[in-house]
Amino acid sequence: MPSDKLKNYLHLHLLVFIAGFTAILGKEISITAIPLVWFRMVVAAILMLIFIKFRRIKLKVKKESFIKFSIAGVIIALHWITFFAAIDKANVSIALSMFSTGAFFASFIEPIFYKRKIIGYEIVFGLLVIIGVFIITQGELKYLSGILLGISSAFFSSLFAVLNGVFLKKHSATVISFYEFVSGVLFISICIMCFGDGFSRDFFMLSFKDSLYLFILASICTAYAFIAAVYVMKIISPYTVVLTYNLEPVYGILIALILYPESEKMSRAFYYGALIIMVTVLLNGIIKNKHVFKSKQLQ
Repeated sequence: MPSDKLKNYLHLHLLVFIAGFTAILGKEISITAIPLVWFRMVVAAILMLIFIKFRRIKLKVKKESFIKFSIAGVIIALHWITFFAAIDKANVSIALSMFSTGAFFASFIEPIFYKRKIIGYEIVFGLLVIIGVFIITQGELKYLSGILLGISSAFFSSLFAVLNGVFLKKHSATVISFYEFVSGVLFISICIMCFGDGFSRDFFMLSFKDSLYLFILASICTAYAFIAAVYVMKIISPYTVVLTYNLEPVYGILIALILYPESEKMSRAFYYGALIIMVTVLLNGIIKNKHVFKSKQLQ
């Protein structure tokens, strides 16, 4: 029988695999990005509420905290919308490689919220990420709109992650996620009613395939992944978790190449650029977490 430690490491890799598989589900679901994210957040919020009631978790928060969670909910909704739109406009490989630029954005967003100086090596890594994106753009100019959407998605993801890092100091991750999902649903609903065709009968007419994949996306890839990630982080060091999650684009791109060899086959420039971005993200995680480990030893 595998040890508890090995089980948790395997669980962590399963969560990263699930995160990478999200892009595959996005490609398979036929509806566009906005309704896709609406359904995802509605179902995830319902499942999260069931979990909260089952565990008897208190939902009461201060008005100020609720407003902050609501803003974060809008941001995660925008992240998912731009991410799935990037897949629609380009493909899984483009969306995931651009998602890796999130570490570059985080290096500039973190100092603002945590009131620290920008670190020198972060600037160097940021420049390397820009070079990687430039190489990909030169080789895949036909996917420019998908590249821009993917970069936007990475920015929203980084902003959301930094905000959640601040929130987790005072609140439960489950409660935070629930309010974020609810506010995300309200935000998208307002957009659909004001700028779209509204909630017509056709909006809710989903095929069996779309319904099944949406439920998997909302339950396993969202509600379960959010809750399980918090549990794993209590057992495995943040250093290991951060480095392992950097494999998300790698897993996703490999799965996409296996499932869609024709549409996901890219130019050499793409793979050169993607490799630069992913290696940079990995190095950033290693160096950043080494600094954190050393500072804890000195305390």
